[in-house]
Amino acid sequence: MLDLRVYRAAFAPALLAFVVTAFSLGSPPRAATTTLAPDAFQGSRAFGSMGRLAAAFPDRRPGGPGDRALARSVAAQMRATGLQVTSDRFSGRTIDGDRTLTNVVGVRPGSLTSRRIVVIAHRDAAARGSEAALSGTAALLELARVYSGRALRRTLVLVSTSGGSGGAAGAREFARHPGGPVEGVLVLGDMAGRTVRSPQVAPWSNTEGVASLELQRTVSRALRLEAGLPERTASATAQWMRLGIPLTVGEQGEVVPDQIAAVLLSASGERGPGAERAVSEGRLNDFGRAALRAITALDGRHGGSLGVRAQVVSGNNVLPAWSVWLLVGALLLPVFVSSIDAFARASRRRQPMVAWLAWAGSGALPFLLAAGLALLLGVIGLLPAAPHAPVADGAAKFGAAGWACLGVVVLVGVAAFALRRYLLAALGMRPDAGPPGDSLGAGAAVALLVAMVAFGVWLANPFAAALLVPGAHIALFVAAPEVRLRRWLALALLVLAALPGLVAVVYYSRQFGLSPAQVPATMLQVVAGGHFGIAGLLGWSCVLGTLACLVVMATSQRPFEAEPPPVVTRGPRSYAGPGSLGGTESALRR
Repeated sequence: MLDLRVYRAAFAPALLAFVVTAFSLGSPPRAATTTLAPDAFQGSRAFGSMGRLAAAFPDRRPGGPGDRALARSVAAQMRATGLQVTSDRFSGRTIDGDRTLTNVVGVRPGSLTSRRIVVIAHRDAAARGSEAALSGTAALLELARVYSGRALRRTLVLVSTSGGSGGAAGAREFARHPGGPVEGVLVLGDMAGRTVRSPQVAPWSNTEGVASLELQRTVSRALRLEAGLPERTASATAQWMRLGIPLTVGEQGEVVPDQIAAVLLSASGERGPGAERAVSEGRLNDFGRAALRAITALDGRHGGSLGVRAQVVSGNNVLPAWSVWLLVGALLLPVFVSSIDAFARASRRRQPMVAWLAWAGSGALPFLLAAGLALLLGVIGLLPAAPHAPVADGAAKFGAAGWACLGVVVLVGVAAFALRRYLLAALGMRPDAGPPGDSLGAGAAVALLVAMVAFGVWLANPFAAALLVPGAHIALFVAAPEVRLRRWLALALLVLAALPGLVAVVYYSRQFGLSPAQVPATMLQVVAGGHFGIAGLLGWSCVLGTLACLVVMATSQRPFEAEPPPVVTRGPRSYAGPGSLGGTESALRR
């Protein structure tokens, strides 16, 4: 099935792709700067405001009475500073399920342009008290006071959102209707908490792409000048993971999908402070001044829109998305060419290829049915909470009802696996050619499916396709019956193929502060909330389905048996047959 000559020859374009990628590396843009000192931000006044708000509104569940009362208070304080204030009510998914939420938007028109600099802070909280979670709102109100007497070139928009404790429904709603062209967005997270986690400036998104490097460096430079924190860039591995499987719990993650550059400024990182009550006036002063410096720098910058980019930064080198697309495509080319060649060979040998393709393709059916059921549970409301974005620390409601829903979803997936062969038999698509592991047709069908899935993912997201490159090449050798890998070796290679996915689960669990029990709950909530979309669920179901088919093939192959050594006849090199060794009497008579 697998022609190694074709496989090796298909690697030739990868050499050229490596050369092109090396020459595509660029330099990162410079940060926007300002010489104006942010002395107008008074941390003591913001700290006092935060304490009064926490005492007056201790219970601020999203959409609850405390949240609504605080929204009215924020709107009144914004109007007192001269902002043009509106309150937008909408329905959004939160940690408590579907709720009616309110965004308070204050606008100060610019003197030269209508392009907007937006500052967002959420005011709700999952736990009672949670004073540190109010630090962003306190800093937002202090910025409103600062700009009540300061002229701006660009329009400044201050937004107090609800739903930021999980799902970022308020930020998502504002990004859909920003009211005008947006230059960039600064999301104020934990501005006063004593817990410090990296990164303090988070550009991550819930779709492919991150905020432009110029915006990231502008905020990081302001934070270094005011708080003394070093400018750090996430590791290349972390950036690749965020671009390949984009997930974040910060509100900026729901703004970037609308092609609006946004970063989160938070002392405790994207996870936020949680229920932390320990706060620091000095930290609020430093982070508030950093926010003011960044806004001033953005207001004075020249050039086009900041925009959203998909790129990887390592040191002073920037790897653009188009070169990643080229390189990953070249590395997948041997899989694609070899699988088509194998399929053609199997077809010429009159293998039941239609039946084997149906068998291989149906491997995605159990995962697709389970994902569809999860979506349905989220839509009809049987799942207690299904926010559109992931939630840190497992803050979203789950409870007994959530575990029951998870059990039903798993049961449906397992039952679909058990009933798959009966479905194929009913459709007349069940191949009767022995174990899949020993079938040339099964190997060719699975190899072709692997190539098609990898090709589709590559077209949609080359960073995600890069995570599939090792597994796609491994699949060719596991699926080829003539390779005859030992069972333990084939299974070990499949574990290696699944390693990027396992690394992603561990990485995000640590970043979001999830316990082992909260990981499956969060995965169900993210799927039920529609985060991946229909196309994403179909793609990942196909990936898991092909992996399941490869496991079946690896376990159904006959045990490896060494062939007996060939019989070798030995004799003189000049031996040519009977009578050639001498003239015997009987031979001479012939």
